[in-house]
Amino acid sequence: MSQPHRPTLIVITGPTAVGKTAAAIQLAQHLGCDIINADSRQVYRDIPICTAMPTPDQLAAVKHHLVAFKSLDQTYSAAHYEADVLALLPRLWQHNRYAVLCGGSMLYIDAVCRGIDQLPDISDEVRQAVKHQLQNQGLESLVAELRQRDPDYAATIDQHNTRRVCHAVEICREAGVPYSTLRTGQPKQRDFDIVKLALNLPREQLFDRINRRVDLMMQAGLEQEAQRVYPLRHLNALNTVGLKEMFAYFDGVLDRETAIARIKKHTRVYAKKQLTWLRRDHHLTWLSPDDDLLAAVCEHRM
Repeated sequence: MSQPHRPTLIVITGPTAVGKTAAAIQLAQHLGCDIINADSRQVYRDIPICTAMPTPDQLAAVKHHLVAFKSLDQTYSAAHYEADVLALLPRLWQHNRYAVLCGGSMLYIDAVCRGIDQLPDISDEVRQAVKHQLQNQGLESLVAELRQRDPDYAATIDQHNTRRVCHAVEICREAGVPYSTLRTGQPKQRDFDIVKLALNLPREQLFDRINRRVDLMMQAGLEQEAQRVYPLRHLNALNTVGLKEMFAYFDGVLDRETAIARIKKHTRVYAKKQLTWLRRDHHLTWLSPDDDLLAAVCEHRM
């Protein structure tokens, strides 16, 4: 049971394409509160189609925060996100005791709800050195280094996940100690209540929504958007489903039809990974996008 005098952060999460944005807007309108973006790619400008960013009408319906406020070449992390949200919430709660956090980037949501371990900032020198090694020696060389520097973390990480391997090596080099020794896993105390709602649909229905969304993104100009940012394809912000496949098409590695099919497939895989992560969280209330979210929030507040 929550404490009535404390403000409440309502988290709306779930797999991609399930309908989080529409549900969050409807709930925020009921409560008269703002929405905070929790999608790690929607923080960037210039790729609204690829990231399924809320439409101008949706952004006008409810005030959104932390949307399209970073340039593609700016570094942004879960730690930055935690700090930004915790700085923002007290200002929002001066006007309303509710705020809605909406998105499917689980690490970002966990950073706000549980806190994130304090890790060193990565210097440009270390970041560029790791990037150079990746480009010239391949991912396996970084995996081998991680096994040597931090065998405990190397044993648990997805060693095919380029971003996570690089990040772990960067932390090890910058801190001079194993990454795993800096990961306490202890949740931080928050001075607000948290209600966590996860939306889901039957798999066949969810996958159909994903496939149809990709078709709509192509119709809306995803290919043209990818062409505009293609010269910046080395940036981490563009290492995302939708753009990677289009870049492969531009490079002649895939034909257009195959690239579109790959976007659909990789988005479905991503949705399954999101659901796997979410099912570990026993504090979630699972709902359909058509359920009464306001009633679920009220039940938590009783």
